[in-house]
Amino acid sequence: MSRRLPPLNSLKAFEAAARHLSFTKAADELFVTQAAVSHQIKSLESFLGMKLFLRKNRTLLLTEEGQGYYLDIKDIFSSLQDATQRLLARGAKGAITVALPPSFAIQWLVPRINKFSAEHPDIDVRIKAVDFDEGHLTDDVDVAVYYGKGRWNGLLADKLHTEYLTPICSPMLFQSDKPLEELDDLRHHTLLHDASREAWKNWIRHFNVQGVNVNQGPVFSHSMLVLQAAALGQGIALGHSVLARPEIQAGRLICPFDEKLITRNAYYLVCHESQAELGKIATFRQWVINQVQEEQQDDVIDQ
Repeated sequence: MSRRLPPLNSLKAFEAAARHLSFTKAADELFVTQAAVSHQIKSLESFLGMKLFLRKNRTLLLTEEGQGYYLDIKDIFSSLQDATQRLLARGAKGAITVALPPSFAIQWLVPRINKFSAEHPDIDVRIKAVDFDEGHLTDDVDVAVYYGKGRWNGLLADKLHTEYLTPICSPMLFQSDKPLEELDDLRHHTLLHDASREAWKNWIRHFNVQGVNVNQGPVFSHSMLVLQAAALGQGIALGHSVLARPEIQAGRLICPFDEKLITRNAYYLVCHESQAELGKIATFRQWVINQVQEEQQDDVIDQ
């Protein structure tokens, strides 16, 4: 036999109004209008076939039936809230799988993961380094880091950093006999390319650099290989700000020029919209966002 229950929204409106003895305060708590609360109360009274409230000298009061009904359901709402909190607490424990590009894993997440583990010992983080060709999450992944414009259907995307490109190189290059004082001096040095030559072509064009052959220099398939080659003094790379930051902080790389080109793409932390506020996923999301915000206040490249 099916259960005949009133609409949940009507019950929520009644519980809040009965607790406050005010439609206005109930509306404020539920983030709706007073008229909406009044409508839900009338709907519930119609469902039950009896009055639940009455007004006396402009004061809102519960009827005898309303008072009894409130005493019965208020404990149910408390139990529902407690059960929800217990479930969310359990959901904040266990394992979480994070998929992200190898370069971002090495340069950003891995150096910080011990801090997360210390703050959240009940969550076991599993890092999966993957090169994504499409913006989607696989079934075995809870959250991921994507590089793109931040628009993926069905996914919530939190922007981590504004990404820009700037030349980076080893301090050793300043000890050579090749000048490196102005942008046009790039023509005297080997250019190191990340995946393709397009980034350097766009950068050179944007800043109107003259005499530079962007078709020279090796092309590397991974950003980490480019950073390694630059740190070894093999040439000048066009560094992604978030990836180059640790190498610059350590003194292995420097920025010879101040010019920076903001890119259309950036790194985003993504998860399914339906899971964004659930337990361990919400905990990890908020931790990553907090880390990024703290670090933006002391950025060696953004200065």
